[in-house]
Amino acid sequence: MAALGQIFLDALHALAGCAAIILALWHLSHKDAAGHLRPRVVAALVLSAVWAFATAVVGHRAIGAQVLVSATYLAWLWLLFGLFTNDKRDETLRPIRPVVHALIFVEALQIGVTLSALGLLDRFGSSALLEPLAVMLRLLFAIGALVLVHNLYAGAAQSARQALRWPAAALAAFWLYDLNLYTISYLAHALPAPLVELRSLALLMALAFLGYGTMRQRSNLRFQPSRSFAFRSFSLGVIGVYLMVMVLIAQALAYAGSDYGRVLQIAFVLVASGVALALVPSRKLRSWLRVTLVKNLFQHRYDYRNEWLRFTDTIGRAGAQSAPLHERAVQAVADITDSSAGLLLTPREEGGMALAARWNWPQIDVPSPALDSAAVRFFEESQFILDLDDAREGRQEGIPHSAIPAWLRANDAAWAIVPLFHFERLVGLVVLSRPPLARKLDWEDFDLLRVIGRQLASYLAEQTSQDALGEAQRFDEFNRRIAFVMHDIKNLASQLSLLARNAEKHAEKPEFRADMILTLRNSTDKLQGLLNRLGRYGAQGHGAHAPVALDELLARVARQYARQHEVKVLDRDKISVIGDGEGLEQALVHLVQNAIDASPPHAPVMIDQRVDGAHAVIEVIDSGCGMSPEFIRTRLFRPFQSSKQGGFGIGAYEARELVRAMGGRLDVESCEGIGTRFLICLPLARTAQMLHAQFANDTSGRSAPIAPGSPPEAA
Repeated sequence: MAALGQIFLDALHALAGCAAIILALWHLSHKDAAGHLRPRVVAALVLSAVWAFATAVVGHRAIGAQVLVSATYLAWLWLLFGLFTNDKRDETLRPIRPVVHALIFVEALQIGVTLSALGLLDRFGSSALLEPLAVMLRLLFAIGALVLVHNLYAGAAQSARQALRWPAAALAAFWLYDLNLYTISYLAHALPAPLVELRSLALLMALAFLGYGTMRQRSNLRFQPSRSFAFRSFSLGVIGVYLMVMVLIAQALAYAGSDYGRVLQIAFVLVASGVALALVPSRKLRSWLRVTLVKNLFQHRYDYRNEWLRFTDTIGRAGAQSAPLHERAVQAVADITDSSAGLLLTPREEGGMALAARWNWPQIDVPSPALDSAAVRFFEESQFILDLDDAREGRQEGIPHSAIPAWLRANDAAWAIVPLFHFERLVGLVVLSRPPLARKLDWEDFDLLRVIGRQLASYLAEQTSQDALGEAQRFDEFNRRIAFVMHDIKNLASQLSLLARNAEKHAEKPEFRADMILTLRNSTDKLQGLLNRLGRYGAQGHGAHAPVALDELLARVARQYARQHEVKVLDRDKISVIGDGEGLEQALVHLVQNAIDASPPHAPVMIDQRVDGAHAVIEVIDSGCGMSPEFIRTRLFRPFQSSKQGGFGIGAYEARELVRAMGGRLDVESCEGIGTRFLICLPLARTAQMLHAQFANDTSGRSAPIAPGSPPEAA
């Protein structure tokens, strides 16, 4: 019987310690539960837990356990004094501070007496001489603490008593027990061992009052801890109960007194450890614990804030190492129901749905198509979130047999189908695998999955739109290349057509034949250049940049139009620029052709060149109809916007892009009824060479510094 009684007392101490730790963790996870008193509450609870565990292990007579009693006294006194600060009575009731200081002094003496017993034990073998003094000091502390508790509650305002009622009750329960204990000890001249062992009951009562008051103040008696705290606290409680049961059974086996007691203890510890190692990693066990806690402690199944944060984190994950969006969409839905795998089905152009992505489900065989048109039509019209177990067993009415294909019915791992709708249009279906702890889907699951499904559908629809836009841009780039080619071919065809008409009249003239051969050679070169440029449209650059003599280039362009229209090149000094000669000639051809088309038949087109600082400026001037500012701003440099009948509207646009590719700039000045001036600004060749030489010298100077006094050649 004595052994069983000791086991019960040890279990009681362990229970009090676990309760104090759980309450301390709760206060740590709820910063507003105790306000500025949170450190004091946590310190008192942690020290009380340490005292309870130490008493269970080494007994109440151990020096360490007695020192821990003093530590808990001081911690609870610190909390008690902090309660006076709630309505600032610690400033108005000045006698409080001397009482607190006196109690601290008394407990310091108590610690000194306790530690002195170590030396007396070594010298006399007993500490009986110090026990009456220790009892008297404990009695004095309990009386002083109770006086403070009485002043705390009785002297508080009526509005403050509601908040102080339960903390004051907890402190009163704690020290009332000690007052009775040490009063009996003082009168009997001995510590009653049973009452000392039952001090953990007073601690449990104080924890109950303190916890109840905190919960009442926070949530009107509704227990609403966070899910993470509840799960961890419950796990900690399970571990504590497991350890306590192990200790109790091991102690019972030892007290049995059998010859095999030691062997039974070792065997029990090994078996219990093996069971723990088998169960703790179990995902099914963790799922069961989580579901049990949610069902019994919380009003709602889901912590919607955490679910939404996890969803956005999964979908927003980017980078080279991240899974594609379709796989992340499946994972985002599966995380909600704790499913370990899933599939995403998306519509096909031919009708029905096909597999678009799979997440952690490589073993399932999905045919093509995965769903036929009848099943897709059912989900579009009903917008059902389908529990496949209900459908297999016929518990849900109104579901046609075609809605669930044979490959899903035959696979028991398939658990639920979640449709994804975007503006009432079905953009996909997520098939979820069975979670470790299967359950029936309820209204909370349906609501949350429906909201998540619509959000996912918007992401998938946006990606589909981006893919379609990218494909359209590629087709647009291809069409633009063809348009440029047709524009250039049109110019060449106009020159050859003009040549053919003139050949009928002047074919006998030697000068015309020589000019015709030159024009045909130039046209052939242009066609060859056109083929070379065809693959460069839309690329980052064009031909290689090199010095280009403007006088020769402008004369060559003017000769092309000698028999079509008068094009004059003004005499200027020779100027050389940096650019792509072929591209610059093509840009000038576009501008000159536009100037000819806008000019009267006998009005010449002028081409001029000049130097402006570090740049050369080429001007193409006509006296034609001119352009309005609105036309220049909104239509001139936009492709496929032409004012000419049958025109492509890309001449000016292509000229600007060619000039820009050479690092230049194309400007325009125009006035309706007067004419137009196009200005091409390009860097001078000598300027570019000077800058290149300076950059080369700077680079050489940094990489290989020249020694003082050394000639440049040596460097």
